[in-house]
Amino acid sequence: MEDKTEVRLKQLRSAMADQEIDLICLGPGAHLEWLLGLHPHADERPLLFCTTQDRAGFLMPALEAESMRARTDISFFKWADDEGPHMAWSNLLDHLNANGARSIVLDETMRADFASLVQDRLMNAKRQFTDSTVGALRMRKDNAAYNALKRNAQIADRALQAAWAMMKPGLREEEVGTAIKDSFLLQGAKPLFGIVGAGENGAFPHHQTGSKALKSGDAVVMDIGAGLAGYSSDITRMAVIGNPPEGYVEVHDVVDRAVQAALDVARPGVPAKVVDQAARDVITQAGYGEYFVHRTGHGLGTEVHEPPYITASSETLLDEGMVFSIEPGIYLPGRFGIRLEEIVFLHSDGPEILSDLPRDVVIINV
Repeated sequence: MEDKTEVRLKQLRSAMADQEIDLICLGPGAHLEWLLGLHPHADERPLLFCTTQDRAGFLMPALEAESMRARTDISFFKWADDEGPHMAWSNLLDHLNANGARSIVLDETMRADFASLVQDRLMNAKRQFTDSTVGALRMRKDNAAYNALKRNAQIADRALQAAWAMMKPGLREEEVGTAIKDSFLLQGAKPLFGIVGAGENGAFPHHQTGSKALKSGDAVVMDIGAGLAGYSSDITRMAVIGNPPEGYVEVHDVVDRAVQAALDVARPGVPAKVVDQAARDVITQAGYGEYFVHRTGHGLGTEVHEPPYITASSETLLDEGMVFSIEPGIYLPGRFGIRLEEIVFLHSDGPEILSDLPRDVVIINV
């Protein structure tokens, strides 16, 4: 039985053949980890995985070779600090029969000097990035990925509940953030990010959690995520300390209806921009269009932000197995912000929300 890496490499090579791509080069990062399950040390030393439609090899710094050899039997073309990578790179291209490559794909996340190494030798090749190959394959999650993402969502649910249980007036945003991190760690997950924005700080979509003390009447944006088993979580919910501020209930309802509108149109074959438009229309019609200042969502998987991106201009056709956020928001300067975020797994009949938490505001009694 083929293992996961063999299946994915075969899928990638099939995509290469369909698109007449001669060579793909990946640096250390999420693409390589998804494809081969490898995450080598990333520094300034050129390290590249390269594949044609029938051969593969690594440009491998000698310092990394021994530890990497224990994890893969793909051919290494090693180089040492005192000799540089150019001869090894030449030998790798010979091994791949790729010196005449006419169409190449570069990992858009690799260092610029790694990319220059490739392009300097293949100056006449047409170059593109990974969106139609590795990126397209990564967008469609299998059952194992679904299970990992569902588990991560449940961990994030519990981290939010742990924070709600300890919140009270006088606590600082950063203390709430620490409670969230502690919950993640106790559940075996690695904290990746955490936004706790109280009161007027919630009107900044990417507020940096700080020393502001929570007070009665504050609406609190809580956007958190952690990683476990190679996948991530991401969820945003709202809490209010005591009585909601003036206008809060109305705005929360608008944002919730925007989430539902996006859920209602998210189906295989629908362009991503249609989902964004559905959420945006609800908010605009309610008179808050100028306060919805970001896209509706992003993909989630081995990275917190990855394709597909749910934007007003995205022509990406949604497909079964895609996982993405739906997170419209309204941000009223000097008052409060409200963002509600669901991560969904797209099935043939529509999206499944991975979180088990309702989107209702959580009232912290004072």
